Amino acid sequence: MEMCLQSVLLAAGFVMLVRGADLFVESASALATRFGIPQLVIGLTIVAMGTSMPEAAVSLSAALKGSADITIGNVLGSNILNILIILGLSALVRPLAVGRTTIRFEMPFLAGITALLFVQGMDGVVGFADGMVQVILFGLYLVYLLILARKDRNGKEKGVPVKAAGERSVWKMIVLTAAGLIVVVAGSTVAVDAATAMARLLGMSERFIGLTIVALGTSLPELFTSVSAAWKGNTDIAIGNIVGSCIFNILFVVGISAMVVPVPFAPGFRADSLVAGAAALFLLLFCIRDKSLKRWHGAALLAGYGVYFMYIF
Repeated sequence: MEMCLQSVLLAAGFVMLVRGADLFVESASALATRFGIPQLVIGLTIVAMGTSMPEAAVSLSAALKGSADITIGNVLGSNILNILIILGLSALVRPLAVGRTTIRFEMPFLAGITALLFVQGMDGVVGFADGMVQVILFGLYLVYLLILARKDRNGKEKGVPVKAAGERSVWKMIVLTAAGLIVVVAGSTVAVDAATAMARLLGMSERFIGLTIVALGTSLPELFTSVSAAWKGNTDIAIGNIVGSCIFNILFVVGISAMVVPVPFAPGFRADSLVAGAAALFLLLFCIRDKSLKRWHGAALLAGYGVYFMYIF
């Protein structure tokens, strides 16, 4: 009976995610167009941070409870899933064009901070000082995004055409964007709770749950948002959402958690850190040559997760 109830809740969570992601992507894209802000910047900031809120909530709660398997496992597992599964699926739906700045700055930055997390965890804990370094880097990253947005807006003001955003009012688009985000996060919460309960009923380990079930559950907003964006042709949001979410997960989620309470970093997570770093590097290498993520790249990323899953199973 309990398994049936959790299955129904899981399905309900998926429905909320699909509908919320669709509304969120459409409204955020319309806002970007209305204000002359590039979709890439929207993807790297509002969409990325908004869809990463489940990771932040779960990881901070786990940090307060002293659960390394959830705190670190959720972040590393989510980043691995974001790149290998979500971008893999998104690229299969539609080849994704990648902006020059994403290849030159954001992707190398993601690989660098993943390596930083690995180094910080070598002594078995990510402490207050480590968290402060991450939060400072996150602040610098936000400054970079603001500069990027300002440069792009200046370019548009000098004659680059901007598409009309329709007749909807700005306030209506803001409300719809917020409503979509609320539904996405609520759906993620329902799905995560149900999936975790089902996993425990089946006798799965907590580490496996942290790296897979919880990580996948908290990454569901990114999954549905990115695939929906790719389907609608908003490839900048699809790529920017994932890269921005991965950066947000490490610098903000782990950083804030470590500043609240020292976060234990179990030795087993060193290998997961290396996988997360390798995923970021392969993503960069795939995109450097053709400035796009093609369908065969997506298939390769999915295959990579298959190998990783067999390792942790």
